[in-house]
Amino acid sequence: MTTNAGTTSAVPTVTDATFAAEVLAADLPVLVDFTATWCPPCRMIAPVLEEIAVEEAHRLRVVQLDVDTNPATQAAYGVMSMPTLLLFRAGEPVKVMVGARPKRRLLQELAEVV
Repeated sequence: MTTNAGTTSAVPTVTDATFAAEVLAADLPVLVDFTATWCPPCRMIAPVLEEIAVEEAHRLRVVQLDVDTNPATQAAYGVMSMPTLLLFRAGEPVKVMVGARPKRRLLQELAEVV
């Protein structure tokens, strides 16, 4: 996967246009990182999400959505703070986590629902 900066990323970007196909119709649970380029905590959690995307690829997909360029999806799910992590299973949000957190804590929270 390639990010806007041209670097390789394990966390692909989804948009308002691709959200339904990439997230709601996915076979695996999908962790969506609602993020923004101006958000320092978003930059802090990005490496954690990259690691989880690689390590948990067999049971979880991780994607990111830029809220500034994709306001419809942000509004549809009532996302007000960044980063917000929404876990979707079978097209439905099943867990919401707001704010950056260490990898161990995030994995513990995900283990409850994945």
